[in-house]
Amino acid sequence: MRENILSVGIDIGTSTTQLVFSKFTIENTASVIAIPKIQIIDKEVIYRSNIHFTPLLSETKINGDAVREIIESEYKKAAISFEKVDTGAVIITGETARKENANEILNTLSGMAGDFVVATAGPDLESIIAGKGAGAEKISKEKNATVANLDIGGGTTNIAVFRNGEVIDTACLDIGGRLIKFEGNSSKVSYISNKMKILAEDMGLEVQIGKIMEMKEVDALCQRMASILAESIGILPATPLLDKMLTGTPLKHQGIINYISFSGGVADCILNKGSENPLLYGDIGVTLGKAIGASDWLENCQVLEAVETIGATVVGAGTHTTEISGSTITIAPSLLPMKNIPILRLTSEDEMLEDEKLSHRITEKLNWFSLENGGQMVALAMKGIKNPNFQQVQRLSKAIIRGMKARLAEKEPIVIVVENDMAKILGQAIHAHLVEKIDVICIDTIKVDNGDYIDIGKPLANGKVVPVIIKTLVFNY
Repeated sequence: MRENILSVGIDIGTSTTQLVFSKFTIENTASVIAIPKIQIIDKEVIYRSNIHFTPLLSETKINGDAVREIIESEYKKAAISFEKVDTGAVIITGETARKENANEILNTLSGMAGDFVVATAGPDLESIIAGKGAGAEKISKEKNATVANLDIGGGTTNIAVFRNGEVIDTACLDIGGRLIKFEGNSSKVSYISNKMKILAEDMGLEVQIGKIMEMKEVDALCQRMASILAESIGILPATPLLDKMLTGTPLKHQGIINYISFSGGVADCILNKGSENPLLYGDIGVTLGKAIGASDWLENCQVLEAVETIGATVVGAGTHTTEISGSTITIAPSLLPMKNIPILRLTSEDEMLEDEKLSHRITEKLNWFSLENGGQMVALAMKGIKNPNFQQVQRLSKAIIRGMKARLAEKEPIVIVVENDMAKILGQAIHAHLVEKIDVICIDTIKVDNGDYIDIGKPLANGKVVPVIIKTLVFNY
């Protein structure tokens, strides 16, 4: 079986909004007698939109009507109707994800076409998505190395560290190209973020709205931001300013980083591909990129060129489906169907941890999916144990419950996706150990990765199987 599907990726970021249309070829790669395994075997970008500044009504609200007009106009330019799109992704990222009407915008856009992945990416999840899009995950696996990707956008820098194809750490800093904006082609300040005020004050600079900044002042600020980025990944010793620029916790990774890659709108300027006009975009983005590229500390790093820079966050979305036997799963039929649940996959190293450490790691990684208005439902994925004994299942179920304690307090159902065939017994064990009875869904023989989203449909064939749609954000093409 081979089929072509059309996908659209829509990224609404702090600075820019853009679309990418892609054509995917999908095929069942399993044998005739095996469970269907439909994979994307070819992908081709057929249209890239212009890069638009994300329209805002105010510093706290997105202009939903203007965003929709941008998207509709790009559909027309691509000569693609909404009805022809099979699938897609609408992702709100960076500072834009903090806007008070972000979820409202998502709901409006998700109905425009296809079966969309709809997500507001918090800083940690955005770091993972951007790192995949930049190719850092793939390179870390190919080179058996540790790669840090710094995705530098308009409002934030999202860092993801990958080791051997697995994400091991993330961080986010309030460092970006549009944290200071200027009027027209001048250096008269029209906007400055609170974090940039803190940075300027620490440096003894006075920066306020209405002030005409000297370019040497802009250069000095950007050079300091560049050094803070180096501090964040352990290349330079940390200073007190690092803590002030972080949006959450710093990187915990203390080991060697073999390679660094840069993505986001500022990345092209780092690699000397951007404009020589520092005020081209009416902000500090060009100067920040040049400052990073000229940093002394960068000379001692192995820098990889990202496969995507400004388009790293999402270039499309693909889907594949499979059916799994009802005899090996645990489901709560009243909760189905469930749609657009982000995946949190444990690494093989995570799964080898002792019980208490595993619980702590689950709790820690669940925080990647926290948003400003609270958490979101997450499916915990793992390889699982092949032919587990009773004691192994009991210990794993208790570790999962401890690790998900905060989510259980919110009365959210537990959703587990296991690669090995153990979902029924694991789901039953989790349910048995819960103090307060909460619905448990545990499915197996499914392989998913961080950055994927999953739909679980209503039971079919008298409850013997459930359809599962894995929505994979497609990055490298």
